[in-house]
Amino acid sequence: MPVGRLRSQHGVEAPYEGAPHAVTGPDPADLEVMAPLLSAGEPWPPGARCERLGTNFAVFSRQATSIELWIFGRQSASAPMRVPLDSPSHRTGDIWHVRIGGDLRGRCYVFRVTGPGDAGRPDVDPRQFLLDPYAALIVPWPEAAVFDESGRAPNLPGHRFAGVVTDHAFDWQGISSPHHEWADTIIYETHVRGLTIHPSSGALHAGQYLGVIEKIPYLKSLGVTAVELLPVQAFDARPDTAAADGAPNRIDYWGYEPIALFAPHPSYASDSPLESPLIEFKTMVRELHRAGIEVILDVVFNHTGEGGWNGPTYSFRGLDNEVYYLLTPDGSTYLDYTGCGNTLNCNHPVVRSMIMDCLRHWVMHLHVDGFRFDLAAVLGRGEDGALLANPPILQEITEDPILRHTKLIAEAWDAAGAFEVGRFAGRRWGEWNSRFRDDVRRFWRGDAGFTGALASRFCGSADLYQHDGQSVVKSVNFVTSHDGFTLSDLSSYARKHNEANGANNADGTNDDYSANYGTEGPTADAVVVEFRLRQSKNMLATLLLSRGVPMLLGGDEFGRSQQGNNNAYGQDNSVSWYDWTLVDSNAGLVRFVRNLIGFRKEHEVLRSGQFYSEKEIHWLGVDGRAPDWQGPFNRLGCVVRGDSIVLALLFNATEHECSFTLPVGEAVRWRLRIDTARSAPDDLPDEPDALPIDAAAPIAVAPWSSMVLDGLPQVRRDSAS
Repeated sequence: MPVGRLRSQHGVEAPYEGAPHAVTGPDPADLEVMAPLLSAGEPWPPGARCERLGTNFAVFSRQATSIELWIFGRQSASAPMRVPLDSPSHRTGDIWHVRIGGDLRGRCYVFRVTGPGDAGRPDVDPRQFLLDPYAALIVPWPEAAVFDESGRAPNLPGHRFAGVVTDHAFDWQGISSPHHEWADTIIYETHVRGLTIHPSSGALHAGQYLGVIEKIPYLKSLGVTAVELLPVQAFDARPDTAAADGAPNRIDYWGYEPIALFAPHPSYASDSPLESPLIEFKTMVRELHRAGIEVILDVVFNHTGEGGWNGPTYSFRGLDNEVYYLLTPDGSTYLDYTGCGNTLNCNHPVVRSMIMDCLRHWVMHLHVDGFRFDLAAVLGRGEDGALLANPPILQEITEDPILRHTKLIAEAWDAAGAFEVGRFAGRRWGEWNSRFRDDVRRFWRGDAGFTGALASRFCGSADLYQHDGQSVVKSVNFVTSHDGFTLSDLSSYARKHNEANGANNADGTNDDYSANYGTEGPTADAVVVEFRLRQSKNMLATLLLSRGVPMLLGGDEFGRSQQGNNNAYGQDNSVSWYDWTLVDSNAGLVRFVRNLIGFRKEHEVLRSGQFYSEKEIHWLGVDGRAPDWQGPFNRLGCVVRGDSIVLALLFNATEHECSFTLPVGEAVRWRLRIDTARSAPDDLPDEPDALPIDAAAPIAVAPWSSMVLDGLPQVRRDSAS
């Protein structure tokens, strides 16, 4: 078994087993000799399928009157092979198909479609080269694309990519998914390129899938169990169209403008061989699995990168605009529920079938463990745009036998007002709990009246999810995500600073519930710096001590900033990149998060998949009184009883010290395990260093701080006697 070496954080080398696995077939002679080896082929499955005696191509288009398949050789100087699919034998229903003999692996291909003839419509253009929607691998457009009737490719938007004929051969080395239970899952949301592209990462494969492997030792040391990757479905990072807000052309750094739903993004892989995106993506998944870390993909099925009528045509619009997209009744305008110019017709049987095939593809062939669905409420809309009572696509995803053990997470809203948080799609789906995000932020900012709200979020949001037999793990808890402020910026900026986006600071949300605590942005004031750090620790503690599934935004554990930008989708620069020098300069915060994750794993009562029962939790107000659930001061305490431990959790989001009285006889002894008012390492000491606490006296909690005590339950002493 080959063993390579990948340099991890700060240049430290770490071994990984198995070099990337490439499969390349023999290089056929001139493509023109393949023409006699054509046959009608089969209409199913869609895409380019490598077979023993050739390659079968199949593509859907109801509107086409003829289709032409173009195949390019590996050498850019070779002329393309052009295969007309215009005879009845090459069409079955709405599927156009052909089989070509020989080994075509590594060959690039595209389609050209002739439609009913309305030359004024951007979706009908026989000059347009189109991607196969089922292409499992795409690459930038080959130089051979200059060949057409006039001797060169027409200068039309979208002509930047071609599909590649490939198979799914790969040496997984017997490594399988760790299959963590939902209740034991801790998600780390990150961007493939942003994770390692900064020079400080020390990565040999900076900005690439293999670069993620180099950070596995760090991820393992942190204690996360899953990485949630921002979109890796292939996208065009530099689309031709101007933004909807009128700003100039910008890059798509986040990747939420997909053009090929089945293919891994090619720019996150090395340039050679052509198969690198598939090989290196699979290598990344294999090595993460070897380390016990699951892979969840942020997938986009609500719209595509083709935008509105003026957008580039890559594939779907040119093949069958009326099937793939939601349109007005006269077909003249796209219905836009995504804010991106178009909306996929997700519940049309053809599109629904494509989405299901796509999800199965990523699970079966690329071994991913789950999906977070961007603007998932769109998947609940019918062909007229109305929300459906029982959306077929959501039912299929939920019940599909291949996806049965796949983690499903919904961003349960869209850009047109649908908000399904607390009622999305059934028991199998987790939901990004935006109520958790907002209530935790507002509690710690000191907004009046959020004591009761924090109690609900801490307990797993029973008000949202404890119905119809739902589980607490339906709530995917987060305080920050890629969309919005980072944790550091949340306590450093009172308002967004998106001027660099080119939209006059009009983009991004205005409701971050943030504060700057006296100075907007960076400051040398040690008091302000310490207070901001304390607030970060308070929100991290709330996140990781609450029931539900916690999601940590990558870089929050070492204070990553986006300079106040809360919508950095186009910032492929130091605004978005991870500055790994912060791991050393903010080592105390990294240690706090690492130990906090360890504390959660240590205490099953915190991560249980069930809602708290009345016997498990006892609420405390200040000075021995009952909690003031709706009062102006955000102060709350509780005692949580596990099988072998009792925990007291105390939160004070006011400017004054307050005291809590613990129930008499609740525990044999108490120890201080967490105190965000203290500096590292005393804010979360290692267990042997935990300080004993005299619980006979009231417990004083400093202003703007969290405190956690643990103790042996009284019943243990009684049983021992």
